[in-house]
Amino acid sequence: MEKYSDDNVLAQASQGDREAFGILYERYVDRIFNYIYYRIGNVHDAEDLTERVFYRALRHIGSYRNQGVPFSAWLFRIAHNLVANWHRDTSRRKEISLDDVYPGPSRENHPEHELLALEDKEHLLMVIRKLPPERQQLLILKFVEHLSNAEIGQIMDKSEGAVKSLYHRTLLSIREKLENNLSIEI
Repeated sequence: MEKYSDDNVLAQASQGDREAFGILYERYVDRIFNYIYYRIGNVHDAEDLTERVFYRALRHIGSYRNQGVPFSAWLFRIAHNLVANWHRDTSRRKEISLDDVYPGPSRENHPEHELLALEDKEHLLMVIRKLPPERQQLLILKFVEHLSNAEIGQIMDKSEGAVKSLYHRTLLSIREKLENNLSIEI
């Protein structure tokens, strides 16, 4: 389907074709939402920021130029900038959604096992959210979006080797923080 390749759809969208932009929206909205959600941890704000990413992309699609990186890299860059602004603007007040705190009952596991698993997950997310934004972005692109190191490098404007090195250092840092915290609690 050459007719619906990103390049062809982008060319149409940059000429003002709203239907073509709609195709791009459908292709990338879930990935952008997931990226934003994992960076900020709030469903409602993630929805709002995702909307703003695509609104901004729509406003500037006419000036988009293919520079050898995927269109998704451009969208992720917009999302990254909006998330950075969101963190700056909300750093003074912390809101916690009830949906994020109480996941609801489940009949599959014993409540004690669910509680322990939830605590482990929350602890890991807390450690990840304390990482520098660049390292958070790397983990989201790697584990949520399942992108290759080369694709991550294009989005983050780094070489593939730099991505591998940052990934390795990030995992070591997380392991160290988790081990240190566990030894303190015991």
